[in-house]
Amino acid sequence: MTTAQQPDAPVLRIRSLSKTYGSGETAVFALRDVDLEVRAGEFLVLLGASGSGKSTLLNILGGLDRPSTGEVEFLDHRLTDAPDEELTRYRREHVGFVFQFYNLIPSLTVRENVALVTDIASNPMPVDEALALVALTPRQDHFPSQLSGGEQQRVAIARAIVKRPQLLLCDEPTGALDYATGKLVLEVIARINQELGTTAIVITHNAAIAGMADRVIRLADGRIASIEAPSRRLTPAELSW
Repeated sequence: MTTAQQPDAPVLRIRSLSKTYGSGETAVFALRDVDLEVRAGEFLVLLGASGSGKSTLLNILGGLDRPSTGEVEFLDHRLTDAPDEELTRYRREHVGFVFQFYNLIPSLTVRENVALVTDIASNPMPVDEALALVALTPRQDHFPSQLSGGEQQRVAIARAIVKRPQLLLCDEPTGALDYATGKLVLEVIARINQELGTTAIVITHNAAIAGMADRVIRLADGRIASIEAPSRRLTPAELSW
């Protein structure tokens, strides 16, 4: 897949995107006619109540799910009707995922958990570099059970970014963390976005996190209810909730 991208150029184009689960009277409309462009290097926050369509949208953008109708393009590639093999390559080469739960392999050290991903990446960064970006170099020989929740989440972020993804997709990355630890994780995500130019999309229930975004996308009932651009991006240290 083509990987070149220019600053402020759309890296993702979403047109008339809908997702329906089931059919007939039991059909659930998770997304309805969503239109959106995401620029290279942008930091987006997706807000909305449970069931508003946030995770469904993120999963489609990450190639984990397919829409019922509409189009999704990553640079010059149509993801909507791409074969499974191409979607797998897209996820491996271009997308890093961070979820609320860390999904680390307990029998592997921090370094080994991160290094595991480099085997499927075409141009991974050195593992030491990824660990340094998340400030975990001193903990690289520890096992997940020896880490705090925030440290485990930072391992998950290092694992996501070591393959140099263009998209970092985060679904409630601070949802299982306390206030102070959540801020540390947000600082890491902001650093990846700013220093590496990685396009970041973060789902959260926490409206305060919207302050650190370039744009805030609010979803309701599967539709985009509003798009806002804060006058200034706040640092995680400036957030409070």
